[in-house]
Amino acid sequence: MKEQNTSTSATTVDPDEIERFSRIASEWWNIHGKFKPLHLINPLRIGYIRDQALAHFGLPETSPAPLNTLSLLDIGCGGGLICEPMARLGAQVTGIDASDKNIKVASLHAQQGNLPIDYRATTAEALVDTNARFDIVLALEIIEHVANIPAFVESCCKLLKPNGFMVWSTINRTPKSYALAIVGAEYILRWLPRGTHTWKKFVKPSELHSELRHNGLHVTDMTGMTLNPLNFKWQLTKSDLSVNYLLSAQKTQS
Repeated sequence: MKEQNTSTSATTVDPDEIERFSRIASEWWNIHGKFKPLHLINPLRIGYIRDQALAHFGLPETSPAPLNTLSLLDIGCGGGLICEPMARLGAQVTGIDASDKNIKVASLHAQQGNLPIDYRATTAEALVDTNARFDIVLALEIIEHVANIPAFVESCCKLLKPNGFMVWSTINRTPKSYALAIVGAEYILRWLPRGTHTWKKFVKPSELHSELRHNGLHVTDMTGMTLNPLNFKWQLTKSDLSVNYLLSAQKTQS
């Protein structure tokens, strides 16, 4: 990966990406709309985050709100598709997004559901400057849209408390991911607007692993998300990280 300025004062925001997602902000909660792929994988993401968090913090599986002692930050929260289920699991949730339109949509939907989520139109690097720290940090489907990956990863890691737990979700940079995530999803199936993704900005697991290790985190799990072509259902797999994958890591130092 090309070396870049890793100062957290460097902006990680890609204005073109923010403008692209702001244009379709009203679609976030339409399960048949432009964010349909996220709605389809959301049950997998929620279950993965919950199970990994319970194991990391040694929390009981039987509790209806097992995360009620933990603070959680969702970076690039969009319309709140992950924030809301995390709040229902008991976490004290903060959601941030560089798009003010996304935050307005997320805030309104949370109010309608009577969910006390702290939404802010800001960036990870700006939040670092407030000395905010969280037990859990989520960065889902966002790293492939930022302008400076090393600076972004550094900011995310700084927002994590010691012994904190982090989950990433993104797309591997492989020929298969080009065929499925861009040609298939954007041009053939039209699940996503054309231009949503840029293949060269996809991140290999080894690259993300290296960035996290550089920032003092230990990777504890990598799991793929694959689509069954027969029933169009998503499933988790340890054996296939070639397209979509989840990665969890922990912080063992201050």
